[in-house]
Amino acid sequence: MGTRIASISGLRGIVGDGLDPVDVTAFAASYAAEVVSRSGKDAPTVLVGHDARRSAEMMLGAVLSGLSASGCHAASLGPTATPTIGFLIRDREAAGGIQISASHNPAEYNGLKFFRASGSVLGPDEGRAVLDRFERRAFRWVPTERLGTIDREDRDSTPDVAHAARVLGLVDAPTIMARRFRVVLDANHGAGGGLASWLLRQLNCDLRLLGGEPDGRYDHPPEPTEENLEELTAIVPAIGADIGFAQDPDADRLAIVDEAGRYIGEELTLALAVRHRLGRREGPVVMNLSTSRVAEEIARGLGCEVIRTPVGEIHVVEAMQAADAVIGGEGNGGVIDPRVGWVRDSLVGMALVLDLMASTGRRLSALVDELPKYAMVKTKFPVGPEPIAEILGRIASAHPEASADRRDGLRLDWPDAWAHVRASNTEPIVRVIAEAGDPERARALAGSLGRLAGGGGPS
Repeated sequence: MGTRIASISGLRGIVGDGLDPVDVTAFAASYAAEVVSRSGKDAPTVLVGHDARRSAEMMLGAVLSGLSASGCHAASLGPTATPTIGFLIRDREAAGGIQISASHNPAEYNGLKFFRASGSVLGPDEGRAVLDRFERRAFRWVPTERLGTIDREDRDSTPDVAHAARVLGLVDAPTIMARRFRVVLDANHGAGGGLASWLLRQLNCDLRLLGGEPDGRYDHPPEPTEENLEELTAIVPAIGADIGFAQDPDADRLAIVDEAGRYIGEELTLALAVRHRLGRREGPVVMNLSTSRVAEEIARGLGCEVIRTPVGEIHVVEAMQAADAVIGGEGNGGVIDPRVGWVRDSLVGMALVLDLMASTGRRLSALVDELPKYAMVKTKFPVGPEPIAEILGRIASAHPEASADRRDGLRLDWPDAWAHVRASNTEPIVRVIAEAGDPERARALAGSLGRLAGGGGPS
């Protein structure tokens, strides 16, 4: 099986080391059978997109084969951002969608992500049903006369900009246009650069685009972390830009750099979006248990309810839908705005941050400096065969003074800090996130919890 991970979240692995076209076809066919079952349609339409990895065409052929052989009509959209897939499913009233992507993982990886007809990713029960079909090989092969059609929209020279146009409608475009912001966008040869460029040019931005060709030839490791964005942090101040944006390969995450070249990061993407959106309309905000307190404090300061969920985009989305939330997201740079769709969306993040800068007339650095100050430490520790429930129980017992949330691992809250401990699904490790106003307090907290988990030190 190699590196292949088949789970209720989809399929992911290294191409040629466990991830092969046989399993890709089988997983797509398993999803197709579930779409037919749940939609009640004998020949439903499924949208298919991909990020720009070199293995995309191989994966695409396998996915389209699985869909067609199961009687589904497939619309192949070409290099497409994950939030665009989610938007177009709902906009076109498709029965579902598949995104071929390994998100922020290195270039040798690829995978499949599956969508509901609502445009959100599958929930746990739906994902479990697809995985069960895959493991049982419970496919729905159809005879020749019922094979699904394949529409290769990726060969159309005119891109569908409906998603970006919807985002454009969220903001005060004339005010942004009047500012003529100078923007550097690092698309890193991923799937989101084209649509993001269209959006930024519609907003009259003076755009410098890095890695705009969606060919998967990454200029740096694809995760938009500080150590991977040295070129962006150097270029922004060198050309006098107002802001720098960095997308991951499938454009559902957004990191930000201020005019001085300071890496603002991904955690504060959501905080800035929350600050702006709640300034226009108050209402509930949803974020997961691992997201920084910065966005939470902003929301509570404006008198808005904050709802925390287990980690995972679908948990945030379902809580947003239940609470009629105004905005939500995760601390990995993923902003979810229900006015656009139910997927983390880097285009939404860009538009809201530019709108915030334009409406306040302030530089990004000044806006960031006004945010609540916290330091976050993310690390991992090796653990032995001890059951995770016992590990988490030991940690909780050692800190009776903290309030505990056990919905997803263990989250502990103190007045000045919090920590989240979760077991990895794929490695014998626990992941620890700690945040505090004092950086040393955050480091010490992460270390002490890791030692309680049985790890001698960070792995």
